[in-house]
Amino acid sequence: MLLHGFTQTSACWGPAGDGLAAAGHEVVAVDLPGHGGRSSEAVGVEEGAPTLAAAGGPGTWVGYSLGARWALAVALTRPDVVHRLVLIGGTAGVEDPAERARRRAEDDARAAHLEEVGVAAFVEEWVALPLFAGIPPEHRCDEARRSNTVAGLASSLRLAGQGAVRPMWDRLAEVRVPALVVAGERDDRYAALGRRLVAGLPDATLVLVPGAGHAAHLEQPGAFLDPVLPWLA
Repeated sequence: MLLHGFTQTSACWGPAGDGLAAAGHEVVAVDLPGHGGRSSEAVGVEEGAPTLAAAGGPGTWVGYSLGARWALAVALTRPDVVHRLVLIGGTAGVEDPAERARRRAEDDARAAHLEEVGVAAFVEEWVALPLFAGIPPEHRCDEARRSNTVAGLASSLRLAGQGAVRPMWDRLAEVRVPALVVAGERDDRYAALGRRLVAGLPDATLVLVPGAGHAAHLEQPGAFLDPVLPWLA
């Protein structure tokens, strides 16, 4: 079960998704609330996790960035459907109330800007952020990103952004399934968050993907699959 990042859709897994399927895994990629075919679903992570769990069903849940936030919430809300967990560029939330409030205000401002400039201009600005500089043009998934709606992406920012989600650090011990935490070795912030996730999860392994930044599976799909496929096997 593949859960994409913000502004993406289920079509945005590129060679990483293809590689999982080629290795014999049944790959199911879904649109997150506010994205793609679920653009009209305006719901927060905690409230929406049970619906997403029912749509996906049992298996290994793989989430990237925003998708990692959703995957972790599903693991805590519906542990019966999560057999294993792969978190790419993920975090368990923002603990400091002041920082969380700042992030919420930042996401509110981003949503308002999106409503002013439209999806195409917003997506161009989003993928130009330094965080995504390592994604090669052929893996940026521009067309699918532009297929999203203003209302959908704005609702995702306001309801499922890091400022809106209650931190889950104190609940990591409840995740009793094996977890693989993946970060790009050049993504210092999320590599540090990955180490913290591994320290809090009962059965977790950390993988730092060589030569990759935040979107490790898109930047270096081969180096991403090299450790992930044996772990899944």
